[in-house]
Amino acid sequence: MTEYLARLAEPEWQRRERAHAERMRRWTEPHQRRRSRGEKHPVLDFLFTYYSHPPSHLERWQPGPGVVLGGVSARRFLDRRGYRDTGDGVALDLAACTPRRERTLRHVASLLEATAGRAPRLSCFGLHEWAMVYRQPPDEVRHAQLPLRLGSAGTDAVVDELGVRCGHFDAYRFFTEPARPLNRLRPTRETQRDFEQPGCLHANMDLYKWAYKLGPFVPAELVGDCFELAADIRLLDMRASPYDLSALGHSPVRIETPEGRAEYARAQAAFARRAAPLRDRLLRLCRDLLDVTGAAGNTV
Repeated sequence: MTEYLARLAEPEWQRRERAHAERMRRWTEPHQRRRSRGEKHPVLDFLFTYYSHPPSHLERWQPGPGVVLGGVSARRFLDRRGYRDTGDGVALDLAACTPRRERTLRHVASLLEATAGRAPRLSCFGLHEWAMVYRQPPDEVRHAQLPLRLGSAGTDAVVDELGVRCGHFDAYRFFTEPARPLNRLRPTRETQRDFEQPGCLHANMDLYKWAYKLGPFVPAELVGDCFELAADIRLLDMRASPYDLSALGHSPVRIETPEGRAEYARAQAAFARRAAPLRDRLLRLCRDLLDVTGAAGNTV
């Protein structure tokens, strides 16, 4: 990657800026209205609470590296961290890629590369959500506003019968204490690179996390693609959970049945295919940035 590859005239980058904001407002505006009313949404809140990127930042457009923004209006980008005046416009300042940011780039590149190098495993059937309520008192269930489709005893019976095969640490850490010994894998934060695999719904949702954590170095359109993938996966995640979402208009994926498990695996495989090019784009971006900043020798 050379430092600058393209110059966008003011009308072009402003068009892209408007298009991105409008695209993301499909999600951010309903969330902000719910929040103003004190309403919780058991499916969609996850996208703004577990993932900590503020809605206003999600709507904000950024060109990513290698782009010079032309026109007088581009100077407002200088009010943000990480931009500089090139004399021909405004662009990302690659000197803003600090040693701390380089460590993040190396970590993300290593994780994405390891994940992409594995075949998808499609045998978990979304039981991580069931393990989060296994033998849990009703008043301590995570989404207490939603009934359990099979009740507490029925939910526990499904976990006992099918077992749990979750390799994603950030799901496993929310398991109830009685559920943890039932998991066939023992993921930790330190072994995350060894366990992540491209069939995992949460690993694919986390592409959004890695996109926004890399800050202005990721083009807004790629952040938006990763966010929309996470939103679509989240719906499957909850439809396959033990919760009854019928009041929200969502039918269940009944993973307690062979037909439901087959449906889940098909959807899981489709999301793995959809995530693959996004993972590849993020990985190439990390590598290119490390090359430009002279940190490539420290990467994977």
